[in-house]
Amino acid sequence: MNRLSGKNADIAAHYEIVVVGSGYGGGIAASRMARAGRQVCVLERGRELQPGEYPNNPIDLIAHTQTDLPLAHVGSPSALVDLRYNPDINVVLGCGLGGTSLINSGASARPDPRVFQAPCWPAEIRAEAEFEHYYQLAEAMLKPVPYPEHAAPLAKLDALEKSAQTLGAPCYRIPVHTTFDALPGGVNHVGVPQQPCVGCGDCESGCNYGAKNTVLMNYLPDAAQHGAHIFSEIAVRSIARDGNGWKLNCRRLDGDAAGRAVEIRADIVILGAGSLGSTEILLRSAAGGLALSPALGTRFSGNGDMVGFSYNCDVEINSVGCGSAAPDPAHPPGPCVAGAVDARAGRPLDEGLMMECGGVPGAIGGWMPLILAGAAKLLGEDTDCGLRDALKEAARELQSKLGGPYVGAMRNTQTYITVAHDDSGGRMYLHDDRLRISWPGVGAQPHFARAAKFMRDATAALGGTFVANPTWNRLTNQQLLTGHPLGGCPMADDATRGAVDHRGQVYAGAQGTAVHDGLYVMDAAIIPRSLGVNPLLVICALAERAAAHLAAARGWPLRYEFL
Repeated sequence: MNRLSGKNADIAAHYEIVVVGSGYGGGIAASRMARAGRQVCVLERGRELQPGEYPNNPIDLIAHTQTDLPLAHVGSPSALVDLRYNPDINVVLGCGLGGTSLINSGASARPDPRVFQAPCWPAEIRAEAEFEHYYQLAEAMLKPVPYPEHAAPLAKLDALEKSAQTLGAPCYRIPVHTTFDALPGGVNHVGVPQQPCVGCGDCESGCNYGAKNTVLMNYLPDAAQHGAHIFSEIAVRSIARDGNGWKLNCRRLDGDAAGRAVEIRADIVILGAGSLGSTEILLRSAAGGLALSPALGTRFSGNGDMVGFSYNCDVEINSVGCGSAAPDPAHPPGPCVAGAVDARAGRPLDEGLMMECGGVPGAIGGWMPLILAGAAKLLGEDTDCGLRDALKEAARELQSKLGGPYVGAMRNTQTYITVAHDDSGGRMYLHDDRLRISWPGVGAQPHFARAAKFMRDATAALGGTFVANPTWNRLTNQQLLTGHPLGGCPMADDATRGAVDHRGQVYAGAQGTAVHDGLYVMDAAIIPRSLGVNPLLVICALAERAAAHLAAARGWPLRYEFL
């Protein structure tokens, strides 16, 4: 695949439209505006990594990781895996051309329709009659499909189905953004070469086989084919009014030019830098004098995320990714998320949840036998008992410690990703010019205790030891981890309640419905509450909707057929 990024020295001083960020929201905005015949520039703070360049061993993963701690930032600011530590909730983000799509599971699901009836949404969203249309536009580009019945059987799916029977909830193969079958001519619908999934299980450290349908494989090359200019390792710091347009204050992160300031002007700015990125840019812009809503930074949600493990079970599960090793075609780990237990129907909206079988990337697999063995001793709950069982568990644990993550206790460990609902009560703010998140007591909300019990019951069906997210305990004030940050620029009916309107257009002041001409947010930041499912499909639908509204308002024809 040809690289999409141009040379940063070639960035022009002015563009009609600048899109900041290149994940789902930014990629959609770039593709649709380029298809509308506009002059588009995409700015991404991360690097462009192609299949074959993602980390598959511990040393490479460390080099591709940046960590933002309360007192310091460690690692390259353009590194792929972006970890944000805060006292109440930690966040993992993707940083690269393609955004978090590069390192997520790619699981695709529609939320319970009751989600969109909550009063926090603008009236236009609550009454939306064409939302299915925008889901379908996104699915036409991202091609979500369930793990095929004709593919090699997955032990982790069999284990999940066994747990579902005990839980009394339906279990099914959830659609994922992955190419499983050979494509005609070896290229996808936008002309990008793609190979079928080999089942390596390393979706969350970056697909080195080119099978995962990240934004890098569809929306972004589609934008480039329609004339968009794309630049990586450019961090946008803030924006400001510039006559009838906008000035973007940027910083280069590439090579010898790292740290160099760059100013770019645009008629229209579309922020697609994600919940944290778009919010941070606007908070910094507000500090510089841009009139914005006081709701900016509010309604942060971790989407009710909870991670857990069924450790050292009585059945084989095989969920650790292959890393630098070739997968066994007969016994592959499979895609990171292949199945889900859906416990939403028949429950109050905020008590529903989905539990997915996940996986551990092979790049960190070697660390896991010691990490999980220690966590099980300190925090785990063994769901079965008896001397014979204890001896078998001890033998499997020793086997993993000596032989690695593909044998013994780790081979028999299921990883869970549970998505549910929280109260969307987090707040983002700037401290020493860096974004921080405050959400006291979030881990004590009842949603997380319900999710933990659900995973514990799933573990009991497999005869394992349940280990919740190791940071979720009394010693750490039940600190959480999320890979699905939402909110910060929430949409609402007016500026007293939200930062943007139903189209993603940014409110111009503390009250009323006046908006800044030519300033939009089209990403997870505009979602005002938890969704109870993996949020990527909703992010995409809202971005498709906002792009359609922008084009219609300016009389720009927008065509969706492929070349």
